[in-house]
Amino acid sequence: MKLGLISLGCSKNLVDSEYLIGMLVARKGFEITNNIEEADVALINTCGFIGDAKEESIQAILEVAEYKVSGNLKKIIVAGCLAQRYAEELIAEIPEIDGVIGTGDIDKIEEVIDTIFEDKKIIETSSLDFLADATHERILTTNPHTAYVKIAEGCDRRCAYCIIPKLRGKLRSRTIEDIVKEAEALVANGVREINLLAQETTEYGLDLYGKKALPDLLKALAKVEGLKWIRAYYMFPNSVTDELIETIKNEPKVCSYFDVPIQHISGNILRSMGRAKSGEQIREILGRIRSAIPEATIRTTVIVGFPGETEENFQELKDFLEEFKFDYAGVFKYSREENTKAYDMDNQVPEEIKERRWVELTNLQSEIAEMKNRELTGKIVDVMIDGVSSESEYMLEGRTMGQALEIDGKVLTNDGTGKQGEIVKVRLEQNFEYDFVGPIVENEK
Repeated sequence: MKLGLISLGCSKNLVDSEYLIGMLVARKGFEITNNIEEADVALINTCGFIGDAKEESIQAILEVAEYKVSGNLKKIIVAGCLAQRYAEELIAEIPEIDGVIGTGDIDKIEEVIDTIFEDKKIIETSSLDFLADATHERILTTNPHTAYVKIAEGCDRRCAYCIIPKLRGKLRSRTIEDIVKEAEALVANGVREINLLAQETTEYGLDLYGKKALPDLLKALAKVEGLKWIRAYYMFPNSVTDELIETIKNEPKVCSYFDVPIQHISGNILRSMGRAKSGEQIREILGRIRSAIPEATIRTTVIVGFPGETEENFQELKDFLEEFKFDYAGVFKYSREENTKAYDMDNQVPEEIKERRWVELTNLQSEIAEMKNRELTGKIVDVMIDGVSSESEYMLEGRTMGQALEIDGKVLTNDGTGKQGEIVKVRLEQNFEYDFVGPIVENEK
């Protein structure tokens, strides 16, 4: 039988998708197809974090449901955060769905498959305990030279706007030994870059080791022979320690890349959010990073329109983005989500004001990104080749250490040859808002 996958949402969700299809191929003999029309079973791994993501997930389910009429499709399984959050409603309101499996029940996918092929509907969302390890079957859906590695699941923090702890459970960290074992297996199969994921990577190890153990993990992974680049995502600002900064500075394989979602800079908004206690804390931490590693890439995310955000609060945030000049910044409009503390807060901000603030910050960040790219023009940098460019079949594309997979810019090479996964030196001759163009001047030796 053929299995078609649609994976929505974040890269953490993509890793779950890779485990799900890996188990189904290894344990049930499925064949993977990229064409849903050909599939016997469709697996839709959904996102349920904010309103737009929920709408995208529902639309994807409805579109796939059409293939039960017009195609070969026999069964539909819905997984992921939306499934965990609205299992009963989904299976009641969209009758084409045959099975629902939540975020903590991934290891029950065989039972779900067996049940739906007995023409029975099934919901598996009872647990929030699942934590994959190096023994779990997995099929990479990224390019063969790069992979995501989830180092922990769940979150113990209770940010006022966030539903994730209710959907993913408490913090559960994998051991350093197990993560290294997976990294070694990935490298043996051609992976040269790994990207470490967790709800907050800086909280990694607190439940196992009684301390924030990301620096220890990075040092252990840096010893894996054949691994070239290591990048960590989602660092909670207050948890970025001097030890972590020094580790990233001193380990050549670890990308000098700090993904630090600040969400805001105004003290009263931060406290309402349940984030940092003050904007001064954030300024101090970011300043330490810039001081220790001036060339570091720093990415962030911010939220506009959180309940109670005044024009003064917003202007403070805008001024800070203009002052600090993040290399990359994702701007999000606050999404009012039921079962969160912020849902019932007073002074909800009207949608039209959220939209205006979002536009202002997005435009500002575009200007900052283009300016920072101009500063790099003319330099020769290391670039990992991802493959033939989506822009033109006559160019290759890749990324620098400061460009994360799928979310940041890219480097297009218009002269020279390189193999997928090879690290080459490229002269950055042209810059755009987020991308560069330039020739390969030296290949990997």
